[in-house]
Amino acid sequence: MASVRVVAAVFGGLSLAACGLPVPDYKVIQYPAPYRNEPSGAVLDNEDIILDAQGYRIDKEGNRIGEIDVPAKTANQPSNAVAGFYISSQKANAPGAVMAPSVGANAGAGYGQGSNSTTPAASTQPTQLAPRQ
Repeated sequence: MASVRVVAAVFGGLSLAACGLPVPDYKVIQYPAPYRNEPSGAVLDNEDIILDAQGYRIDKEGNRIGEIDVPAKTANQPSNAVAGFYISSQKANAPGAVMAPSVGANAGAGYGQGSNSTTPAASTQPTQLAPRQ
């Protein structure tokens, strides 16, 4: 019976001690929401830029800001990061060529253009370490 009281006292003490734990900053500091609704019905982000229904930033004419046409931007470029790999959604290999390596790139680390091409010789032969005593 006494051991039950001891266990109950220990758990009670631990639960009281847990109440004094520090609170993380995200609980103390209230950060603003990433967007807000204006009384006019417009949705603005933290930089006061209007968002459309899908959440994209739009300018005063209603055009999306920062959206690019990737095929038009990469047209007539000879390199392609995935050139030669099979793309299942297109059911074909990716067009283009893989970028050519820079001068000296295939010689290993530190052998590129502008680096010292001489390798230092080893000062001594490696020695076997003695075990600790």
